[in-house]
Amino acid sequence: MTTLRIAGGTVYDPANGVDGAVRDICIQDGTIVATLPKNAPKLDATGMVVMPGGIDIHAHVAASSVNTARRLVPEQHDADPARAPDLALDEDGELVIPRSGSGGTVPSVFTTGYRYAGLGYTTVFDAAVAPITARDTHAQLDDTPIVDAGCFILLGNDAYLLRQLAAGATDRIQDYVAWMLGATRGYAVKIVNPGGVELWKENVREVKTLDDPVGGEAKVTPRAILEALTTAANALKLPHPVHIHCNNLGIPGNVATTLDSMRTVAGQRAHFTHVQFHSYAGERGKSWASGAKQIAEYLAQHPETTCDVGQVMFGPACTITADGALEYLLHTSNGGKWVNVDIELETGCGIVPFNYKDKSAVNALQWVVGLELFLLSPDPWRVVLSTDHPNGATFQSYPELIHLLMDRAYRDEKLKAINQKFLVGSALADGIAREYTLGEIAIITRAGPARILGLTQKGHLGVGADADITVYTTDADRTKMFATPRYVVKGGTLVVEEGQLRRAPTGQRHGVRPGYDTLIERDVKDFFDRYLTVAFENYAV
Repeated sequence: MTTLRIAGGTVYDPANGVDGAVRDICIQDGTIVATLPKNAPKLDATGMVVMPGGIDIHAHVAASSVNTARRLVPEQHDADPARAPDLALDEDGELVIPRSGSGGTVPSVFTTGYRYAGLGYTTVFDAAVAPITARDTHAQLDDTPIVDAGCFILLGNDAYLLRQLAAGATDRIQDYVAWMLGATRGYAVKIVNPGGVELWKENVREVKTLDDPVGGEAKVTPRAILEALTTAANALKLPHPVHIHCNNLGIPGNVATTLDSMRTVAGQRAHFTHVQFHSYAGERGKSWASGAKQIAEYLAQHPETTCDVGQVMFGPACTITADGALEYLLHTSNGGKWVNVDIELETGCGIVPFNYKDKSAVNALQWVVGLELFLLSPDPWRVVLSTDHPNGATFQSYPELIHLLMDRAYRDEKLKAINQKFLVGSALADGIAREYTLGEIAIITRAGPARILGLTQKGHLGVGADADITVYTTDADRTKMFATPRYVVKGGTLVVEEGQLRRAPTGQRHGVRPGYDTLIERDVKDFFDRYLTVAFENYAV
């Protein structure tokens, strides 16, 4: 039986209404408990900030596309070798051999786990897994140390789903979604550019309206896909609602498409991801402008809608997305290397290494739009911190992003140095005084994502919660403060101390297995026999 008291820290636990109170956190056997004996082992956190472990709701860390991206950027691995940490112990206190790896924008699996833990993050979800590659994703997650993990399954351009919509067999969709989530050990349904990947196969880059027919079928449209999958996810009572990447990512004027998508599923739980990339006003080929205010106003009026931001940060990134059409656009714009993959009857995938520059007018606007979404949205419980790692920036930029949100003077200084071409009239350029508090940072990085994901034992420090805890040394330099926690505890085990790895326990996996009518398996098997190269019997993880 293991016990630990984190004593005298200033606790930020928004889920339980604790906002800067000095108190002890008691841990027994990996769970937070009410009390411990006075002689229990103790970590002195006096004068320090105590929060639950961080939760990344949307990142790309383990899908097959991530492995492809790793192969595409060997120069980054050469420039950022990650030697094995000095010391690690397993759960029983036995010495284990830590693993070396590589870093860059797409770190190796071992480096990913170590570096997330080094920032105080203890849970991460891979946001885009093609069902046929789920086995590979879980193999990678098995090798990612310390963090708990799960994955979202791509269904927005799934061939079986589109056939059911075309045939009007919408009664099968809920059972199909439930079967697929169980077969892939997935946690939620992911929609990327609904119908747009199918349209791109016909050389159509842009979805003009959500009612554009896909594959010539009037019944199959982006709107129909959104409605069907959102309804199915809510009917199945999944802990996390459908996770939506809207059409027309990265195109001026796409805020209209995003708002139409939000209205399509209004009244139902839905999560819209990396909304920064979908919040551009202006007109294609003519102008760019921020549409963040329109999105913030919609969010204020629709409590059933949540989002993560997908903040752009200046510096190297690697764009990885099932939105292959967008990746082709990026490739043609910068002329650099790229990869495009069409995954059998399921989805697409594009990968383009990228560098965001503060002197680029478009990149500067993207940076501004993300910050406006954070600062204009009135409810931090429904706006989650993310960079769409590694699309907008790596997760290692989170400390600086937190600094920008908490310190207006720091933010204004950075704003003055960037390209101003598209910033006329933007809310940030006109001056936003708001500064996030430590309590609000705890919401957008911990309590909020846990609530949106339906993780009842994560994101808080109440009795019965998993003992995932981060302790920070208070520092006015918020980048420094959040980059190197004093202590990180995972499942009751001290894993990081003053930036040094102490132990590397195995993380847990989050998945769902909804019930369904097993008759669906007969129809799905027939589809596999007709059209797929993978046997139905070999498909499930």
